[in-house]
Amino acid sequence: MPNRLASCSCGQLTAEVNGEPVRVSICHCLACQRRTGSVFGEQARFPRENVTISGLSTEYVRVGDEGSKVKFHFCPSCGSTVYYEPEGLEAFVAIPVGAFADPSFPTPGLSVYEERKHQWVVPPPEAEHIP
Repeated sequence: MPNRLASCSCGQLTAEVNGEPVRVSICHCLACQRRTGSVFGEQARFPRENVTISGLSTEYVRVGDEGSKVKFHFCPSCGSTVYYEPEGLEAFVAIPVGAFADPSFPTPGLSVYEERKHQWVVPPPEAEHIP
């Protein structure tokens, strides 16, 4: 079982995970683009019991397109999002893949909101593609 550490930029807020993610996905929605400052968000979902959070976080709750809420946890010192909790999926914790700073992280298996993706972005061809 792999053990991975996700961290904010300053290292104050961390999420240590044991085991592989149950899902790795890319989201091209405009909210993820704004939240990440990039052209898409990539996140890995882990069973909550496999995640250990350390440090202080500030929360921001966003309401999604379909009305469900997502509680984002970010470092109050450097502002990096380290984990989030989607409403209705309380058994899981989602972690932005970039917080792991690991180029060998597993490839995304799902790409959503593709109608909003930047034209030059090419998600993995083997991933499930949802417009």
